[in-house]
Amino acid sequence: MTVTSDYFRTAVSSGARGTEPADLDAPKTVARLADYRVTGDRPAIVRPSLSDREVEVLLAWLAADSKEDAAARLFISASTVSTHLARIRAKYTAVGRGAPTKTHLFARALQDGYTGLDSW
Repeated sequence: MTVTSDYFRTAVSSGARGTEPADLDAPKTVARLADYRVTGDRPAIVRPSLSDREVEVLLAWLAADSKEDAAARLFISASTVSTHLARIRAKYTAVGRGAPTKTHLFARALQDGYTGLDSW
C-alpha cells in the first residue's frame, strides 16, 4: 500500500509528533511521502535520497578529524562540507530519522548501507 498525505494527516490528528498539518500540504512534503511504503500499521524505515556527492562528503567527513581535513581531501572548502552536511541532516530529519551529531550520522550511514564496519 502506498502511503498518501491522508495517512500522515491521520497520524498528526492522532498525536504524532514532529509534524504539523500545515506542513503536510506542502507539495515537496507530499511528493516525498508518496513514495513511502507501509507494512502493517507502521511505515517502513525510509532511506533519504542522498546524492552521490553527499554520500562522498559524508564518508570523507566521517573518516576525517575535522571538516577542514575532509574538505582538503575532496578539494572543496570547509563551508561546502558544512553545507552538504546541513542538507544531509535536513533529509534525515524530513524522513523522521534526525541525525544531529556525527555519531548519529555514522549510525545512519551504517543503517542505510552507505558504509560498513569493515571500512573503518
